[in-house]
Amino acid sequence: MVGCPCAVCSSLDYKDKRLRTSILVEQDGYRIGVDAGPDFRQQMLRERVESLDALLVTHEHRDHLAGLDDVRAFNYLQNKAMPIFGLPRVLDHIRREFAYAFGESKYPGVPKMDLIEVGKEPFQLGTVAITPIPVMHYKLPVLGFRFGDFSYVTDSNYLSPEAMQIIAGSKVLVLNALQKEPHISHYTLDEAVEVALQSGVAQVYFIHMSHKLGKHKEVNPSLPPGISLAWDGLEVNI
Repeated sequence: MVGCPCAVCSSLDYKDKRLRTSILVEQDGYRIGVDAGPDFRQQMLRERVESLDALLVTHEHRDHLAGLDDVRAFNYLQNKAMPIFGLPRVLDHIRREFAYAFGESKYPGVPKMDLIEVGKEPFQLGTVAITPIPVMHYKLPVLGFRFGDFSYVTDSNYLSPEAMQIIAGSKVLVLNALQKEPHISHYTLDEAVEVALQSGVAQVYFIHMSHKLGKHKEVNPSLPPGISLAWDGLEVNI
């Protein structure tokens, strides 16, 4: 098998080791994951996450959903189904994609998921106040989320005035910046910088970066103050 020859993939800098995008939000001992891509199991093991109270799903693309089967480990540890929150369209997709988990006669050990619809209305999990942020991923409506003073937006190339208003006043914003070249459904680096500056948020981190963006140590110094590339394992305390 031939490995990827690109400079980022072959880099020895741990900040260039980019798995699929997801986050873990924790407040008062309550843990919420956002998205469960193909690397979900690896990420949970790496961060030694032994309990997970809920999962939020931004949209139905495979790089954000393919690891859902691995919630079965938390089913076993916590002896309950995993609450999974998403748009009605996204939950329907999960039912189709993981049909074996929702049939009347289930095979022993299948993942147990409690699918719960969300829309634009704010809701609360544990002590965490959550406000959905409606954004567009080309023509696909996607949800970002604001958790208190922390706003998270992945897979988007348009934030409406409504979305910007929800983000306003956050202390930290996380935003996708796929690459430097134009893309049909993701912000480029320059576009993400423009949105970050327009938001007025003091600290902005970029995520969902492809290897085409370049190495962390080369790109990060070129960004304006208060804007930084994120990296796998980054912890933000607010």
